[in-house]
Amino acid sequence: MAQAWHDRHIGAIGGAVSMSDVDPSSLRAELLERGFARVPGVLSPDEVGRLREVTDGLLSEHAARNAAYKAQGSMIPVTKHPALADLVAHPRALGVLARLGWPRPSFTDGYVISKPGGSPPLFWHYDWFAWEDGAGAGEVPPQLFAMYYLTDTRRENGCLRVIPGSHRRHNALHDLLVEPHGAALTAAADLSDPAFSERPDEEDVPVAAGDLLVGDARLLHAAHANGTAERRTLITLWYQPDFAALPERVQAQLAMQVRRPGEGWPRQARAKLEALFPSYAGGAEPYPRQLYRRPEEVAA
Repeated sequence: MAQAWHDRHIGAIGGAVSMSDVDPSSLRAELLERGFARVPGVLSPDEVGRLREVTDGLLSEHAARNAAYKAQGSMIPVTKHPALADLVAHPRALGVLARLGWPRPSFTDGYVISKPGGSPPLFWHYDWFAWEDGAGAGEVPPQLFAMYYLTDTRRENGCLRVIPGSHRRHNALHDLLVEPHGAALTAAADLSDPAFSERPDEEDVPVAAGDLLVGDARLLHAAHANGTAERRTLITLWYQPDFAALPERVQAQLAMQVRRPGEGWPRQARAKLEALFPSYAGGAEPYPRQLYRRPEEVAA
């Protein structure tokens, strides 16, 4: 399944495929219909190398924090290093979003997620949080994840796995995920939990280092265990394609999220991103925490 998708959409990993070879309309259709799409070679080998140096340093500095995330491997905010601000505002990546039809995205959050060798699988989950107010029901993704893997991925070292179409259609797995980001899942306490299961409709998504993987935040996704001896590092960033179209209390929540104290970049780094930070001046209360729950039914 994984190779069939890969060959159909892009070609063999490591092939000389440039962004100009990808038709924006087919890429957008892939994203809207299946929930994810891959764009090859957005980062150069030199950029990938520099990001490896930055993330390796962060992983060493935050070793105690990493230990708390057995399933993920680490969850280090990108605000912990100013160099990662350049990745958020990367002109080629923003150009991809513009070609997909979203020339003015907003950015709210991002993490360095690195699975060490011998680590367990990542549980099935979705990244969207606001299922009320129709905020999770439209064709256009309310939020996108932008993933950059810093090494080539395959099943053996913990590549991504997804359930295509689960961002818009109800899936049996939705009924089994009681708390999609719960502490027991993060600790990988029980690998027999359905959240760690292999699904009949899942697909592997192997990528090459430097590729950009764009996905709908509502998509059910997970990752295989890293059965190798090598670290597999990923940087995930979250953008909103059309912030102004979101319900006001969702706008209020997201705008508040980028103002969290103690996690901001230095002023110079933040200045690079001012145009990307969402702003809300209305009177709505931020989205209620108690409504951060799974959808009873994903829109048809």
